Amino acid sequence: MTHLFIFLFSFFFILPIKAEVTGFWTTIDDKTGKEKSIVHIYEENGKICGKVVDIFGNKEATAKIEGAPKIMGLQIIWDLKKNGNKYTGGKILDPQSGKTYGCEIWKEGSDLIVRGKIAFLGRNQTWKKKPSFRPTAQD
Repeated sequence: MTHLFIFLFSFFFILPIKAEVTGFWTTIDDKTGKEKSIVHIYEENGKICGKVVDIFGNKEATAKIEGAPKIMGLQIIWDLKKNGNKYTGGKILDPQSGKTYGCEIWKEGSDLIVRGKIAFLGRNQTWKKKPSFRPTAQD
């Protein structure tokens, strides 16, 4: 009976928590308000990560980090852990500047709020769910 209770608790309460932030999200350019890219948020080794899987614009754009890798396919979020209704303690890379910031994410309605921060100072972005996105084999 105890095992059944644990299974049901996990099924109804723990699994939906993971699913609430995972998936494909459209990033929005802060200055223009236009769609910028699609980021796949996924779980890996018990932590939440994210990588760029599509870019609206120059798909050959490179990140300003060592080796200048293409932004397309680049992991930009890593090491987020569940903390109440947020995922915290991770990092986010701004590929255009090459800077890495502390990161936390959470849902507000159907939107994903992504906060990059240094100490207690930070900036939020609102990402929109992209349920119709179909990844290619490399995603």
